[in-house]
Amino acid sequence: NNKLQKDGKITATITVKNTGNYTGAEVVQLYTRDLVGSITRPVKELKAFQKITLEAGESKDVVFEVTEEMLRFWNAKNQFVSEAGDFLLFIGTNSRDVKTVDFVLQANK
Repeated sequence: NNKLQKDGKITATITVKNTGNYTGAEVVQLYTRDLVGSITRPVKELKAFQKITLEAGESKDVVFEVTEEMLRFWNAKNQFVSEAGDFLLFIGTNSRDVKTVDFVLQANK
């Protein structure tokens, strides 16, 4: 598992290639899922996106930085917090066609 410290970050990179014959634009999206939380959370939460333009046949690396702040939510006590535990990270051009990796948000020491 990848580990994210509360004051750290994880870098996620995906390579996107234009396999068409024309220049095109694409929106690359980053979603997270909290696998176990104190309240029910969405299966996928959009956390970041980048719009890129690719020439025909061109490839680009798209880089996202994931921080603890991106994982915060309003809990049942109306506090804006993150909770240590297991997460999934999804990157793709839509919410279904994604690459997935798991990571752990570690508790404060």
